[in-house]
Amino acid sequence: MSEQQNPTEADTAESPPPPAREPVFNLPPIVLAVIGICAAVFLLQQYVLNDAQQMTLLYDGAFIPVLYTGQYGFDWFLFTRPFTYAFMHGGFAHIAINMVWLAAFGSPLANRLGGLWFALFFAVTGLAAVALFWAIHPYGEAPLVGASGAISGMMGAAARFGFRTDRSSGKAAFASPVLPISLVLRSRGVVIFLAVWMIINLATGLLGFAPGADGQIAWEAHIGGFVAGFFGLRWFDWRWQPPEWGSTDHRT
Repeated sequence: MSEQQNPTEADTAESPPPPAREPVFNLPPIVLAVIGICAAVFLLQQYVLNDAQQMTLLYDGAFIPVLYTGQYGFDWFLFTRPFTYAFMHGGFAHIAINMVWLAAFGSPLANRLGGLWFALFFAVTGLAAVALFWAIHPYGEAPLVGASGAISGMMGAAARFGFRTDRSSGKAAFASPVLPISLVLRSRGVVIFLAVWMIINLATGLLGFAPGADGQIAWEAHIGGFVAGFFGLRWFDWRWQPPEWGSTDHRT
C-alpha cells in the first residue's frame, strides 16, 4: 500500500508532472542477487548434478536438525547449513512462490535498509527460522530448505511500517518511521493480516496442504523468521528515529 496525497487547487492549476512510477522489474541489486543465487542452485540441482551429487549437496547445504544434537560428530558444514539452506528449494512451485514473495516484500525493505543491512537481515531472520525449527524438532531427520523463513521476516518488518510504502523517488521503500508495537497492534489492517497469515501457516503446516508443495510446510520456521523480523527490525534500520508520539523510549 502507499499513501497518496491529494493535490491542492494551486497544484492542480500548475499541472504538475505525473508521479514517478516504479518499473515492474526495478528490483534492488541485493534482491536480484538472492533470486539469482536461488535460481542458479535450483537449476544446478535439477539439470546438472546426478542423483549422488544431489544427495551430497542436500546433506551439506540443507538444515538437518538431528545433526545439531551432537550425536553425529563434527563437520564444518554445521556452521554454514543454517544459512545455505535458504538458497535451496524443493521444486519449481516452491521456488517460484518464494521468489514472488521475496520480490514483493524484499524490494521495499532493501530500498529502505540498503544492500548490506538487507543481507544481514536476511541472514539473521533465516537463522532465527531454523533456530525455532530445531527447538521444536531437535531430532528431526528431514532436511529443511527454502527462503520462506527469511521472507517471513520481511513480512514481519513490513508490519512494523503498517505496510506503507513511499514511491516518490521511483523506487518503492517502506515509509518511515518504524511504528511502535502498541500502534501496530491497534491497526485493524495489520492485525487482520497477522491473523490471516498465522492461520494460513498453521493450517498448511499442521494439515500438510499447500498448492504445489511436495514436502511438509515448515510453519515453525515461518513463525521464527516472522518474529525475528517483527521485533528485531530496528537493529537493522539505520534510518530509525525515536517516534515523535508518546514516550521517547521505544526499544521494541
